[in-house]
Amino acid sequence: AFELGHEKAAKCSDCHGSHNIRNVNDPTSMVGSMNIVETCKQCHPDANDKFTGYLTHATHHNKEKHAVLYYTFWAMTILLTSVAIFFWIHLFLWIPRSFKQRKKKKEHHKETFASKYYIQRFTRSQRGTHIFIILSFLMLALTGMILKFSNMEWARMAADWIGGAEVAGKIHRLGAIITFGYFFFHVFSLIKIGKKRRIPFRKFVFGENSLMFNLQDIKDFWAPIKWFVGKGPKPQYGRWTYWEKFDYMAVFWGVAVIGFSGLILWFPEFFTQIFPGWLINVAMIVHSDEALLAVGFIFTIHFFNTHLRPEAFPMDMVIFSGQIPFEEFKSDRPREYKYLKESGRLKKVLVRREKKKGYEALVKAFGFTVV
Repeated sequence: AFELGHEKAAKCSDCHGSHNIRNVNDPTSMVGSMNIVETCKQCHPDANDKFTGYLTHATHHNKEKHAVLYYTFWAMTILLTSVAIFFWIHLFLWIPRSFKQRKKKKEHHKETFASKYYIQRFTRSQRGTHIFIILSFLMLALTGMILKFSNMEWARMAADWIGGAEVAGKIHRLGAIITFGYFFFHVFSLIKIGKKRRIPFRKFVFGENSLMFNLQDIKDFWAPIKWFVGKGPKPQYGRWTYWEKFDYMAVFWGVAVIGFSGLILWFPEFFTQIFPGWLINVAMIVHSDEALLAVGFIFTIHFFNTHLRPEAFPMDMVIFSGQIPFEEFKSDRPREYKYLKESGRLKKVLVRREKKKGYEALVKAFGFTVV
């Protein structure tokens, strides 16, 4: 933060003094055991003995001295790289097949796409929640990466552009509040839906149309791999694909891991009343690296899966309009189409699309800007 021009950020002299610097073993040293709590209280009024356990000069490179930080860093690095490599391989296998699908889609559109019927896939509430996800994520990604890469010129320029590191911090915290807000709203809406439909909890969470992973996802994973390499037919997907489930569960994981570690960094005095001070160091590594994974995943893999793959390019409108053309739905989600037809629910989600040019232009402008 100080590198980015935040004058109030902690500097060496705030802890060590300027003209009264002493060895840590000197009784008069500001960072000695006799005075360290009072020194911390200059900036952190609620600091306590555990708070002073924060490892100010620690590095994750020193395995012998800071083993917890070392293993935390490598656990996060392995998680980041393995997820990225796995999904990037998946992405590059998909691209050739995706171009063929785009060509077929164009031909099919000319022949049969005269239908004006659509499937209502997302409710207004779900689309609104997604807009809050977009806005908060962009706020968090921009301001968080500025701080993570504060030694780079682009980060300094971006910090200056938004008004400095202090403003970036406020934007980041606002993004965090919005994130917790939409998360708890979504959990509440799930409970409400479950009660309204009178679905047993186990079936609601682990049922066939749930976003929770199940054995079907293993089959759904191997089917497209075979299809990608020309060894099998086009996959027969149901309500959700395995990569959509991964995206969805990643938000729960992210709010838990990035959210909790972020709260520790936001309120270190409170959390060190319970936990040791070195947990702040661990939280910093976890928060930073998990956020980097989220940003990298969203801006490459998620964007490709939803918008940038050839057959959906330049943008899949379903998350903004809530509706998908009937013929496209029938082709892409045959298993769900079969379920809706057999259960008698197809008529409930089948709608006749009325084009609202002004609204669609606004939605497209927003979507393109975000992407």
